[in-house]
Amino acid sequence: MSAASALDRMVALEAHRASVGFRPDPARLAAGWEYRFVADSGRAEESVTLYRELGFEASADPVGAAVSPECQDCQLVAALSFRAIYTRRPLAG
Repeated sequence: MSAASALDRMVALEAHRASVGFRPDPARLAAGWEYRFVADSGRAEESVTLYRELGFEASADPVGAAVSPECQDCQLVAALSFRAIYTRRPLAG
């Protein structure tokens, strides 16, 4: 396989994952949370701590229900206990 065709295959796989993969929780987004990224459970807790130190509300949600059954890589991410990181600024009180 040539380098160009290998690159084409990688780009096509990433496009497929993006189209059928993880979807941020619409209820979180509607409640004013911002989706940041997906991380393994250890890094997720570090990230939540850091965001909280920066003054954000932060949450690390399991990604299980947010992945498409059509995406095998996404199912693996869910099985490995990855977390979706969400943040929002605290409401002015």
